[in-house]
Amino acid sequence: MVMETMMATDHQYLLGGVIASLLGFVLLYGSRLRREKSRASTAFRRSESFKTTANGARRQQASDGGADVVIVGAGVAGAALAYTLGKDGRRVRVIERDLTEQDRIVGELLQPGGYLKLIELGLEDCLKEIDAQRVIGYALYKDGRDAKLPYPLENFSSDVAGRSFHNGRFIQRMREKAASLPNVTLEQGTVTSLIEEKGTVKGVQYKTKSGQESTAYAPLTIVCDGCFSNLRRSLCNPKVDVPSCFVGLVLENCQIPFANHGHVILADPSPILFYQISGTEIRCLVDIPGQKVPSISSGEMAQYLKTVVAPQIPPQLYDGFIAAIDKGNIKTMPNRSMPAAPYPTPGALLMGDAFNMRHPLTGGGMTVALSDIVLLRDLLRPLRDLKDASALCRYLETFYTLRKPVASTINTLAGALYKVFCASPDQARQEMRRACFDYLSLGGVFSNGPISLLSGLNPRPLILVLHFFAVAIYGVGRLCLPFPSPKRVWLGARLISGASGIIFPIIKAEGVRQMFFPVMVPAYYRVPPRV
Repeated sequence: MVMETMMATDHQYLLGGVIASLLGFVLLYGSRLRREKSRASTAFRRSESFKTTANGARRQQASDGGADVVIVGAGVAGAALAYTLGKDGRRVRVIERDLTEQDRIVGELLQPGGYLKLIELGLEDCLKEIDAQRVIGYALYKDGRDAKLPYPLENFSSDVAGRSFHNGRFIQRMREKAASLPNVTLEQGTVTSLIEEKGTVKGVQYKTKSGQESTAYAPLTIVCDGCFSNLRRSLCNPKVDVPSCFVGLVLENCQIPFANHGHVILADPSPILFYQISGTEIRCLVDIPGQKVPSISSGEMAQYLKTVVAPQIPPQLYDGFIAAIDKGNIKTMPNRSMPAAPYPTPGALLMGDAFNMRHPLTGGGMTVALSDIVLLRDLLRPLRDLKDASALCRYLETFYTLRKPVASTINTLAGALYKVFCASPDQARQEMRRACFDYLSLGGVFSNGPISLLSGLNPRPLILVLHFFAVAIYGVGRLCLPFPSPKRVWLGARLISGASGIIFPIIKAEGVRQMFFPVMVPAYYRVPPRV
């Protein structure tokens, strides 16, 4: 036993040293990226504004009230983008299908990295007066054991943490803030199509709230109409995967085991999530693999939740869980995943879930969207007008390249963790799941690294790959110590092979070059052309 303890301790120090070394390399690499981008930004400021387009386009813009940007959708991405561009002096017109407050079961957890982006955009006050709850880490459950995984927040101000809330309340606050700007207009209407002329998007066609057909023109149209977007097919190659569905309930007036923590139960067949969305309400999300869920009306869902799910949740939440089922307010939502694969289209841009989705297990969607908005704002700031659609389109290829390291890290982690956390009859997958729980339970660098990735505080692709395979190697070590047998060695080899089969296809879909080597992509250096 003493020998095993010493070997485990040596293994921890060795792995910690490797992680620290690679972290230093990544930080040096990131510093180089920032210096290169700074030089590009200087070039932006010295360049002249884009050329004015043909008289026809100018007449269209003038007849439409002179909007610079039309935004389709006023969800988290659309509302935040409208405020951001409006604050920079752009004339923004937003068309949203339904401006009333929505009751959704996703988009309720904002990671600390997303909160930092919210501060950068000047929207942090939108979390006030909606009973938002601070989130300072996670609690992980498996087979009666639990592990607390705090966010690494030591180097940030006391206000920095995650937040959980009612999604509808948060969006309404952002809409109100955007609409408070005199140069931002919010309008309720259903966009039916993009208006194109010779391959350039000039605006959108939509139906007003009263049902009348209308049009909105602008030099730039940004589509943010969510995961069910009906416009994305014109602007990207949507390869949408639906790995599972969430079944959502609200538990009322019960105590969550670890205050201010999200709770993840590694249940069978797939994870269960709990987190507070107000002072008296706890959101429960039950993941059900596959594209179909039992019919709620037939009572199959309630029966499934009571017989299969309820016995696996912490005892402190059991009574509240059963009461929520009996109350009957059960909602379902398909979990969608879609890599970003845009067609660069003059006059148009995709953002938010219409553009890029990942499994919501890790709550990274809003962090990616807000990070994209900060990046787009910084790229557009040096431009006084947006009328040269072709030049703007070429320039914004920079956006697709610069967003990749952060967005792809969060996307890859979400997809990989979901597959690892799901139960499986395959013994190698079972060992990987067990190794992941035990690795995170070690604490220190072993939990801080993965949690800094998940929280969006340090989304680095190399660190993600390092920790993912460190978990796999840790699992192999557990199998082979103290005495490896041929069966255990074979199982360890299958574990490594299975880990590779999980993460490498996700990385390939995200784009290896853009994710790990963005400075090698020509679009990274793209600047506005001189007039």
